[in-house]
Amino acid sequence: MNLSHFQSDFSSEEKCLEYLAGQKWEKGYKCRKCGHTNFCKGKKPFSRRCTRCKAEESATAHTLFHGCRFSLTSAFELMYLVCKRPDISSYELSRLLETRQMTCWKFKKKLMECLEENGSLMLD
Repeated sequence: MNLSHFQSDFSSEEKCLEYLAGQKWEKGYKCRKCGHTNFCKGKKPFSRRCTRCKAEESATAHTLFHGCRFSLTSAFELMYLVCKRPDISSYELSRLLETRQMTCWKFKKKLMECLEENGSLMLD
C-alpha cells in the first residue's frame, strides 16, 4: 500500500475510529470492569457501552492512540511512515506532517515501544 492509498483509506477521524474499533473488538467485546460480553452503542462514535455495568469504552482506549493530542489521521499517517521506514527522523516526520518535531519524536518513541513490547498497537 502506498502513502496516497493509505491517506485515502484513513482520510477522516471516523474511518480511523472505525478501523480501530474493528481491530480492537475483532474477537468480541468484553467489559474491562465486569467481564460482561453484551454491549450497546456508546455516546462517542464507535465506542461500546457494557449493558451490565454501563461502563463505556472508546475505540482508542487502551491503544497507542489513547490520549493522543493531535488528530487521529495524523497519528495514523505517522504510524504508517514509521512502519514503512523505522529509521525516519522525527524532523522528517515533522516536516511531512506539519507537526511539532517533539510531538513526532514522542509519538514515534511510544509507537516503537509498543511494537517492541507487544508486537501490536494494543496496550494491555
